[in-house]
Amino acid sequence: MELKQQLKLSQQLIMTPQLQQAIKLLQMSRMELSELVQEELLENPMLEEGNEARETANPAPEESAAPEVRAHEAKKEEIDWERYLENHSTEAPMPSIRRGGEEEMPGLEATLSTSEDLSDHLGWQLRMGDFVEDERRFAALVIGNLDDNGYLKIEGIAPEDIVPRLAAESELDPEDAEEVLAMIQQFDPIGVAARSLEECLTIQAKHYGMDDLVLRVISDHLGDLEKRHYPAIAKALGCSLDEVYDVAQIIAELEPRPARRFQTEEPRYIVPDVYVHRVGDEYYVVANDDGMPKLKISGFYRSAMADNPKAKEYIQDKLRSAQWLIRSIDQRRKTIVKVTECIVEKQRDFFDKGIEHLKPMILRDVAEAVGMHESTISRVTSNKYVHTPRGTFELKYFFNSAIKRDHQNDIASESVKQAIKNIISGEDPKAPLSDQRIVEILGQDDIKIARRTVAKYREMLGILSSSKRKKYF
Repeated sequence: MELKQQLKLSQQLIMTPQLQQAIKLLQMSRMELSELVQEELLENPMLEEGNEARETANPAPEESAAPEVRAHEAKKEEIDWERYLENHSTEAPMPSIRRGGEEEMPGLEATLSTSEDLSDHLGWQLRMGDFVEDERRFAALVIGNLDDNGYLKIEGIAPEDIVPRLAAESELDPEDAEEVLAMIQQFDPIGVAARSLEECLTIQAKHYGMDDLVLRVISDHLGDLEKRHYPAIAKALGCSLDEVYDVAQIIAELEPRPARRFQTEEPRYIVPDVYVHRVGDEYYVVANDDGMPKLKISGFYRSAMADNPKAKEYIQDKLRSAQWLIRSIDQRRKTIVKVTECIVEKQRDFFDKGIEHLKPMILRDVAEAVGMHESTISRVTSNKYVHTPRGTFELKYFFNSAIKRDHQNDIASESVKQAIKNIISGEDPKAPLSDQRIVEILGQDDIKIARRTVAKYREMLGILSSSKRKKYF
């Protein structure tokens, strides 16, 4: 079954700059998306901001510019998000629920978040993956040796010698180490931990299903591409100049510096992407459209295309770009809602009873449930926030590694942190509990973790050691 799906993907998925843009939209935060929309409103005359309901991806038949445009858009529809996401239909109607009042809005203190660095983001994905101990050690060494641009580099060591060196340090077979590295390179951001620009771009090109011509240009003609020696590339590869231009445009959309978006130190202001409402015994997920520009196609330029044949080609190009942007934003919205609905379903006990009942859950659990790739789930849940009756959370918060228990169901690591917090909050301030004593108390509830793990979780919670918590009066 998996082989059949893979063959179908390789035959039907066509990567275009528009589809690359759609994928980038998926990983953007709400603020980044809003900034992009404002830029597009300035640059694309076919886009207008309106107060009406969100424009659909295609204009109504009576407003369509020309039959050839409709035919072209029908062809474009064949390569939309659905094939990239390996998703099922997301056309189910959304509940029509409005927020009741200001008391449901997140408070001011919940709108500011510290920036997550690349190593934290990769470490989270590593914990969510299915790796054995020596593979985790190797992966941690890889993450620890990434440079500011997200490349795997060690001073004084040739790129081809890095993996054998780190494999030896982690006591992992070199062949297995290469496989683990390949898995890390599929983490978000795609292409991280590459050892060269060529490898970085190749990883992205393969991930996005680009054709052999793109891969050949990356592997053999990056120098010519940088110098814009397009005729030389066309001659060497036996293809037309137009094909080289198209390939150059596609490669220009790839990310040569995977760590770019993690290099800002500016604070992030949180506005929820979705809301979770409880109505009776049911939870409903509703997209937060407040504050987002509502895009529509300009009626003026539609009529101008008919009146001015010379401007027709330019306007058609801008029309296709505008329609694709509107479609991509709408699909992004539906995808976030779909993934959030799955999270709410799987973490129902958390929403009903609180953090102590958060279940272990990894990316694969949601990916399999909604029919998407794990890397897509990682993009959807990073920098996306949900406001719930229990507070505002980043979607990735709900993914937790499991702590094994002998006689009960496994417990989520976040639930263990909460248990530690509760234990410490109930201690005698004049005789605070040591980490070892907390280990023993947790053991009474069949939670068996090491003392160093308690210390690690305590530090993550911002709680001082017992000697520094002690109060003398």
